[in-house]
Amino acid sequence: MTEEHHTPVESPQVSSEQHTWRVLAHASALIQFLGPPSVVGPLVVWLLRRNDPVVEPHARAALNFQLSLLIYFVAGGIAAFVLLFTIVGIALSILIVLFLLCLLVLEVVFAILATMAASRGELYDYPLSLDLIN
Repeated sequence: MTEEHHTPVESPQVSSEQHTWRVLAHASALIQFLGPPSVVGPLVVWLLRRNDPVVEPHARAALNFQLSLLIYFVAGGIAAFVLLFTIVGIALSILIVLFLLCLLVLEVVFAILATMAASRGELYDYPLSLDLIN
């Protein structure tokens, strides 16, 4: 991964609580393996800490990425379902499902990379992320 995806946001007076929250903003996306959708964790952190200038950029970045993935998954699922009922669409549906599975793997990889960056005091710039929450 190149350094272009990391933006330093460390300030000299970051408390351990702020450090924990900014790491949790990214790591909380992995809650999806316990049941809730991956957008829930970053949304909760963003709602609780949106007035904290240290935590908010991390929570916003994680939330934007998870919302972007939600849009991609819904659009891909609808496209795969609609195309499934055509002759050519069966092959395309399989490709779309494979793409969505790749997105799921990338979601985990990017969440881990972002968590590690936040732990170092850097803001991770998620690839494929739409800027939905400003």
